[in-house]
Amino acid sequence: MTHVKNGIYGEMWVAAMLAAAFTGKDWSVVIRAGLAQIPATSRLHADVTRILDLHADGATYDEAVATVNARWDERCFHDWCHTNSNAQIVALGLLYGGDDFGLTVTRAVMPGFDTDCNGATCGSLWGAMHGAAAIPARWTTPIGDIVRTGVTGWHETTVSALAAAMAGLAWKQRA
Repeated sequence: MTHVKNGIYGEMWVAAMLAAAFTGKDWSVVIRAGLAQIPATSRLHADVTRILDLHADGATYDEAVATVNARWDERCFHDWCHTNSNAQIVALGLLYGGDDFGLTVTRAVMPGFDTDCNGATCGSLWGAMHGAAAIPARWTTPIGDIVRTGVTGWHETTVSALAAAMAGLAWKQRA
């Protein structure tokens, strides 16, 4: 449903932001690095740029969320899983959460829509920029090193084993 055109661009945008976050220290720069990898004429580019502009113009978090909610009403003919509205919320979480992990994640969850994906996307980007050790213990202690998924062969494993397997696949692809 969402993995055509702007859905694909959204995946490209997040992948490019993840790469940029490892060396970046400014969310506006990271978000723009992601935007540089998608067509400038796409609706997704325009929608994310709108959030960057609101932030640069001094809009508060609440004002920016109201702008997103005015455009996309998940109670009407807008699917909560749509790429563009969720990309705007990810951008909000990053820009208005800054260097605070909890604030970044919760600001990506509070507006609604695809809350688990938005929170996870912001959390992974924040972790890429600041490192896993910078994530406060109050967020990691309850989870420990356990992850439970619906993915065959990975129903219950450790976060570290899953990360090592993913890194191994990435290195294998490089070879």
